Amino acid sequence: MSLLSDVATGVGRLVQGELRLARTEATEGLKAAGSGLVKIGVAAIIGLVGLNLLAGAAVAALAATGLGPAWSALLVGAALCLLALGLALAGRAALRLRGIWPERALRGLRRDAEAVQQGLNGTEARHV
Repeated sequence: MSLLSDVATGVGRLVQGELRLARTEATEGLKAAGSGLVKIGVAAIIGLVGLNLLAGAAVAALAATGLGPAWSALLVGAALCLLALGLALAGRAALRLRGIWPERALRGLRRDAEAVQQGLNGTEARHV
C-alpha cells in the first residue's frame, strides 16, 4: 500500500506542477494581448487628434492649389481611410491569440497521463 500511496502523491505533485506551468503560460499570453490592446488604444487617441489637425491642413492646402474643396476633402478622407485600415490590420496582428493557450503544460499533462496509464497497465500485467 505504501508504494501505491507514494505513486498517488507523486502523480498529485506532478499534476500540480503542470497546472502551475499552464497558469504561468496563460498569464504571459494574456499580458501580451493586453499590451497590444493598450497600444491600439493609445494610437487611436493620439491618431485622432493628429489626424484631425492634419486633415484640415491637407484639405486647405489642396484647395489652395486650385482643387475644389469637395475634391480636396474626398482625397484626404480616402487617404486617411487607407491609413486606418493599415493600423487596424497591424492591431489585429498584435492581438493574435497564439501564446495564450498553455501548450507546453498541456503536452506535459498528456505525457504524464500516458506514463501513469502505462505504469498501471504494466503493474496489472505483473500481478496477473
